[in-house]
Formats: sequence, C-alpha cells, structure tokens
Amino acid sequence: TAMKDLSNPDRVLIGGSTTSEGAAAAGVLADIYANWVPRDRILTTNLWSSELSKLVANAMLAQRVSSMNSISQLCEKTGADVQEVSRAIGADSRIGPKFLGASVGFGGSCFQKDILNLVYICESEGLHEVAKYWQMVVDMNEHQKSTFAGKIISSLFNTVTNKKIAVLGFAFKKDTGDVRETPAISVCHALLQDGAIVHVYDPKVKKEDALAEFRYHGMQVDESRLIFSSTPQEAVDGAHALVVLTEWDEFKTYNYQEMYASMMKPAFLFDGRSILDHSALEDIGFEVHCIGKGRGADGKLRSFQKHTRQASA
Repeated sequence: TAMKDLSNPDRVLIGGSTTSEGAAAAGVLADIYANWVPRDRILTTNLWSSELSKLVANAMLAQRVSSMNSISQLCEKTGADVQEVSRAIGADSRIGPKFLGASVGFGGSCFQKDILNLVYICESEGLHEVAKYWQMVVDMNEHQKSTFAGKIISSLFNTVTNKKIAVLGFAFKKDTGDVRETPAISVCHALLQDGAIVHVYDPKVKKEDALAEFRYHGMQVDESRLIFSSTPQEAVDGAHALVVLTEWDEFKTYNYQEMYASMMKPAFLFDGRSILDHSALEDIGFEVHCIGKGRGADGKLRSFQKHTRQASA
C-alpha cells in the first residue's frame, strides 16, 4: 500500500517554518510532487499544523473503530446486529462506510502510537480533559480485547485450563506478518494465563516474532503452551474452540465441516473479525460467538431473514 499511496495519494502534506526560507523550501518540495500529484492535492502548512494533522488523522480513524466496538457490546445486549447498524450509518453521506467494522480491536504501529503522542501533547499543554478524551479511544480498544478474551473463557464453562484453543491469525491485519500491537497478543495472553494450550495458525507470522512482541509488552509466556502450527487443520484437531483473530481471506474458504468433525464437542467458534458465514457454521453444529450480534432464545445468533416476494403466475 505504501507504493500505491505514493503514486496516487489523497493528499500530500508539507509542513515548514513560516519564514521566507521555509516557504521556499516547501515550494521546492511541492514542485517535485507536482510532477505526478495534482496541485490541489498538495497542501502546505506550518510545522505544528502538519504534525497535528498526521496524529489527528490516525486518531480519528481509530476513534471510529473504538466507537463501533463500543456499540458492538450494546448490540450484543439488546439483540441488534452491529453489521446492520454499521451499514445503516455508513450509508449516511456525512459519515461514510470506512472504518466502521466492529472487531476484536485495532492494532499496528500507527494508531495507538499516534493517539498516545496526541495525549502527551495535550497533557503538556495543560489540556487534561482533552487528553482524557483521546486516551479513551485507546482504553476502549483495550477493553474490547479483554472483553473478547473473557467471553471465550466464560463460554467454555468459565475455564480454559488444559483446553486446546485453535487461533486462526496472529498478525494485526491480513496480508502481512506484522504483529506490532496485534490484538492477538492480549487475547492469547489471557487464554494462556487461564491455563489454555494455544495453537496458532497464521500464513505469515513466525513464532519468534510473536514471542518478541510478548516480551516487548512485558508478558510472560509458557512457550510449551503456545504452539505455532504449520496448517490450520493441525491447529484445529482436538480443539475445544476455534478463534478467528485476523481477517485473512483464506479463512473464508476452509472446510469447516471437516474442522468441526475433528474438534471436541461442544465445538465453539469465536469470530473476532466477522468474516465467516455464521448461519452456515451454526447449521454444521458450532456454537458461534460473533462480536456485535445478540443471541436469541434458542441460543443462536440473531439474524434478519430477508424474504423475497414470489412472482405471480
């Protein structure tokens, strides 16, 4: 995506000092970008405006994610479907559909780092209430991860001690091996702390990278209970529960009927990315838990059944 953003950016932001030399330097850089970027997409600002613009852009994107994650918990209590809520509000042109997907939480190197930088600047300037406002975006993200892990433990009869838990995906997003600030760190650590044996399958993440991220966060891990499997079936065989933590496209194509047959019963599935066909999984026999979906009296996820009008003869 870096090359795509460089070749066709939404905007190019150039910050510089307000002196004549600073303006001239910004102009030279703008002329270079103008060789392939339209002039109306090249913005020049003072240094503080450019710095805050970068931080606030990521903070507001993360804010949208945390906002929907907070609503996902309300949806589960009321019986609403957060995906339907997201689609409805995203159809409002003032809001738009991007970054409205509820999930186990955001990760990566930018969102949390930039929000915490913004919080630090606010605190430094004596804007304590403003700092608290932005800190809550990060706090909500942490709450979402701990809530999801807690749901896994409580659903499996309040303990996962010595139970095999299969985790699909460890990277913070699909198509990368990047594990920086991945939600999988918090979820897997909570499961390990409760005594689970966690088997992870991720197409690109290596165990040593995951362990390095655990160490970076000061989390002690019993390596004998954290196993990285070479295939998804190896991770799932004999598992009590299957947990989806990354939205890899290949996870949508797996034969879940075969996986169900190889698991302990009752077989639980926790979709932390809302990428799977939950009705089909329930028909197979899984007890499915999905972020932002309430459960009916029959114990199954509530879903809106669309009816089509029969054509008249």
